[in-house]
Amino acid sequence: MAGQTLKFKELLVLSFRTFRTKPQRAFLTIMGMSIGIATVLLLVSLGYGLQYILIGKLMTTEDSLVTMEVTYPTESSLLIKNDYLETLKKYEDVAEISPIAQFPGEISAQDTSKLLIETRIIEPSYFRLSGTLPSIGKPIENDAGTVVSSQMLLALGLPIDETMLGKLFNLKVYFQDEKTNTTDESNSNTEIPIKGIISDETMAPTAIVFASALSKPPPFYRSILVKAKNVDVLERLRDKLLNEGFLVSARIDLITQARKITNIITIVLGVFGITALVVSAIGMFNTMLVGFLERIYEVGILKSIGATDFDVRNLFLLEASMMGFFGGAGGVFIGFTLGKVFNYSLSFFATRFGGASFNLFVSPLWFIGLIMVFSVLIGLVSGWWPAHRAAGLSPKEAFTKR
Repeated sequence: MAGQTLKFKELLVLSFRTFRTKPQRAFLTIMGMSIGIATVLLLVSLGYGLQYILIGKLMTTEDSLVTMEVTYPTESSLLIKNDYLETLKKYEDVAEISPIAQFPGEISAQDTSKLLIETRIIEPSYFRLSGTLPSIGKPIENDAGTVVSSQMLLALGLPIDETMLGKLFNLKVYFQDEKTNTTDESNSNTEIPIKGIISDETMAPTAIVFASALSKPPPFYRSILVKAKNVDVLERLRDKLLNEGFLVSARIDLITQARKITNIITIVLGVFGITALVVSAIGMFNTMLVGFLERIYEVGILKSIGATDFDVRNLFLLEASMMGFFGGAGGVFIGFTLGKVFNYSLSFFATRFGGASFNLFVSPLWFIGLIMVFSVLIGLVSGWWPAHRAAGLSPKEAFTKR
């Protein structure tokens, strides 16, 4: 055997010897590692879950990412007229526009009293460009209908659920004359059905209708949704509109800021998890060190029968990497299972109280793979010093230290 190295299969058999002779120690070491890994996975999954929930609410349509909402400052008292809309359409970087008018309105049903609301008068492209989608039902398309806010139904004492879809309401819109400040009732449909409901507690009692549903077009607009031709010209178009005195907000800015914030949260949570992982890694290092001290005589026997320094070093490193691998696998299983249990429980209670189900813990597959690689690396690092010490022992020194 002198001059020959041990085969991988032989190293593997010898490595499992520790698991058989010291099963409790090996189990506790692996469990400590598993708990550390599970903590990292849970906390980072929480960070990703928060990111997906927040960004998912912001990024509802693809077109909304290159769309800006343009409006004059409130203190300017300026209004957007039809002639400016025609000018804006001719801008080189503009792909599409969708004007939005806002006027007071009055809505009621047979079994409700009248309620003063805000009426948002839109074009068919509004929902696609704004990214605003109903939580219940669907956006209005080419048919007459309205999408209302949950606060409007709440103010009328009506339930906020699917039973409201198709319910007929009487809607009146009052156009204001910008010069005489008088109002003009404009409504060609005495009854209009609800097509969708936006569940947003911060949104005032609102009804959203198409301009074509009214007897006359709005005399002016409060804001415009401006879609750029692509993301490359977005900044240039925004600067041009800002120079014209508009206030400009882009959904992509909100998504960028939200991603930065959630990334910071994920990193902070990951640091807390890594702290727990470092503690478990110290426990593994202690186990490997004690194992080396207990097996000095065994190392002497191996070397006396021809095992090389390379064999002894690989034996200890393989044993440590196996512990790291099993610790990582156990941590992934525990963390993934707990995440699923939490998601199921939270979704159950959310749907029980009238909300929508959601996943608060999201574990990307690439991160799970990274954890497994990291677990093996921790094992190798924890076992390197004991492996180095064992490889440097001579048979005579090993028998003397017994």
